[in-house]
Amino acid sequence: MALEVIVVVLMACGLVFFTGGGIGILRFPDFYTRLHPAGKLDTLGSLLMMTAVALFNLHQFTLLNVLTSIKIMLIVVFVFLSSPTATHAIMDAGVRAGLKPWEKGMSRG
Repeated sequence: MALEVIVVVLMACGLVFFTGGGIGILRFPDFYTRLHPAGKLDTLGSLLMMTAVALFNLHQFTLLNVLTSIKIMLIVVFVFLSSPTATHAIMDAGVRAGLKPWEKGMSRG
């Protein structure tokens, strides 16, 4: 019973990050500010939701389920390391391409 509660809480928190990040991508005015919620939703949302899936997979404690949960957690580690790096690389590409950041008073179009 306690495991299901933890899984639901982790899934709900992941959903909050994905929803907030999606809204941020739609609402922020330019490329650079949109990358911030994109990086957060990808990293933290995936971390929370995949951790919930790995824990839920351990509901029946067998060797196959343990190995599957370990694989899921390795994916979580990979996403946790690669997503901020990719976001930084995309931002650096925008700077090198000469993309100017949004300033107050500029149109969003």
